[in-house]
Amino acid sequence: MTRLIMVGVCFVDTILSVDHYPGEDEKMRASSVYRRRGGNCPNSLEVIQQLIDVAQSKLPLNLISVLPAIESASSRFIRQSLGPNVNCDACIYRHDSDEPASAYVISSQRTGSRTIVSYNGLPEMTLDEFSSSVEKLGYMEKTYFHFEGTMPEANLQCILHIRHKYPSAVISVEVENPRRRGLEKLVAEADIVFYAKGWAQGSGYTSMKECLEAQTHVATKAKYLCCTWGKDGASLLTKPDNIYITVPALEVQETKIVDSIGAGDTFLAGMLFGILCHEDDWDQERKLRFATELAGLKVCQEGFQNLGIGITHLLK
Repeated sequence: MTRLIMVGVCFVDTILSVDHYPGEDEKMRASSVYRRRGGNCPNSLEVIQQLIDVAQSKLPLNLISVLPAIESASSRFIRQSLGPNVNCDACIYRHDSDEPASAYVISSQRTGSRTIVSYNGLPEMTLDEFSSSVEKLGYMEKTYFHFEGTMPEANLQCILHIRHKYPSAVISVEVENPRRRGLEKLVAEADIVFYAKGWAQGSGYTSMKECLEAQTHVATKAKYLCCTWGKDGASLLTKPDNIYITVPALEVQETKIVDSIGAGDTFLAGMLFGILCHEDDWDQERKLRFATELAGLKVCQEGFQNLGIGITHLLK
């Protein structure tokens, strides 16, 4: 049995829904406000937990993230939001802080866009802390590590440590923010790479295929390269045979779009579920199509709760 360890930042999001994005110095009222746990890896874990429950699969789920003091209200809120099947024992708790990493999201009803302002006052994870966290979980031959790629320098040290100490482990990385330097060093060490449209366009690529074909020269160790492109769907390039697969996005009427926050995290959850729970009985196109359709279903609902209920037909 394989286990999944996801490494990334965990946020507490405050989401304001407004008619339109405010101009500078404009005063306006929000139509709603709510608070929820965010962060790419925690979001993906919440979705994967639902998928394995519905499919009755077995996949131990673990999060390594820097959190406030373990007894703080914020850390209790984060653990409760993830549910009992996501192990947070390996998280790194900053005992002198009660404040989590925070994100403030302005969601425009008029355009469907969202603007995010984040703040994280928690000291970053060190290599020694990461090593101790992994040791807490104990050795397991089949371990899959996923790195969000928000701290490229620290992430690279952790990946090299895994390569040295756990050579059988599989490693994937997410490449999302074009302003974050050092991501391609992570790509060069990964077995699987997930590229976001924003990073690809910020790097000068005009299509999924152009991005993936160019990145084969960077991701020299990778078996799979995957890229999402919003309404244009997603693509997968397998190596070393260089087979290119693309699937369209799920067609969703604009009037049915409720919440696009976390669609990329949902796609990633779908791909990891396919890779880890259906390695042999799903081909690559089915894995890609499942993840794409799952992300399409997500934008039609608020948050991630009960997302698993709507995917039974996708598992048949």
